[in-house]
Amino acid sequence: MSTAQIASAVVNPAISIIRRTRANSAACSGVGSGTAVSDVVMESSGSAQRLEVAPAEPKGEEIALDIVFEDDDIIVINKPKGLVVHPAAGHETGTLVNALIAHCGASLSGIGGVRRPGIVHRLDKDTTGLMVVAKNDLAHASLSAQFADHGRTGAMRRGYMAFAWEVPNRHRGTVDAPIDRHPHAREKMAVRQGGREAVTHWEILDSFAGRDGKPVAALLACELETGRTHQIRVHLAHIGHPLMGDAVYGPHFKTKANQLGPEAQAALAALGRQALHAYLLVLEHPRTGELLHWEAALPEDLLLLERALKAAL
Repeated sequence: MSTAQIASAVVNPAISIIRRTRANSAACSGVGSGTAVSDVVMESSGSAQRLEVAPAEPKGEEIALDIVFEDDDIIVINKPKGLVVHPAAGHETGTLVNALIAHCGASLSGIGGVRRPGIVHRLDKDTTGLMVVAKNDLAHASLSAQFADHGRTGAMRRGYMAFAWEVPNRHRGTVDAPIDRHPHAREKMAVRQGGREAVTHWEILDSFAGRDGKPVAALLACELETGRTHQIRVHLAHIGHPLMGDAVYGPHFKTKANQLGPEAQAALAALGRQALHAYLLVLEHPRTGELLHWEAALPEDLLLLERALKAAL
């Protein structure tokens, strides 16, 4: 369908736009920003016509993947920072899905839809670590059920290493607090009554002193019993220990960096992201039932932060 036809259709009162997308940047004036010509479908019904704007299908892109495990059913990757999991507004290309399409071809499960083939869980753009992707529908159904259960009755475990401000006053604990959209900042989540159940278990692995010798930060191991958006980031901020480097949930802790030694200050400034890494993934193989266990070491930027915190004095 040509640009001229679309422009004409938009001003035609007999035509209604029933669905639109921000899939591509090749927009047509009058249709809506980000709507691609190729995404528009005309349908006629008697004297009336419908203008349907369908989601663009992601294309394969040659993006290097750190593959930890792969067979005919699943692929486990160690996601780097800066990689968005699936196409969305503002991130139409260069995503994990684009990389997976190029690597796996047409074998990815289609249950998640054209925008999220094979995706059963996500990590934030700047959170590193282990992710599993379904390569077929059988695997997708099994993994989705395991993630929904989150180890309550099955074997699944998801563990994270988190560098948090200040040191909790006990060795381990649980945050059981519902999470929902922030009432004012819609891009954020917040602990809110009436939100969805969210449970995070945490344990102190190490603690770090500042220049004055007093505790200033901790390395926590966190495990999820639920899988809400930004869950660890929200929960740790809720108990007064936001992630180091988290500009969204810990901006009021920014001045804490002044308590760090010069090497730690430099490492934190260079980090440029929340200090969170998905280091542990345990699940049952969707076809064989075998218990699979993977661990991923801290990436280089977090190793540098850890070393610098230990050398603060």
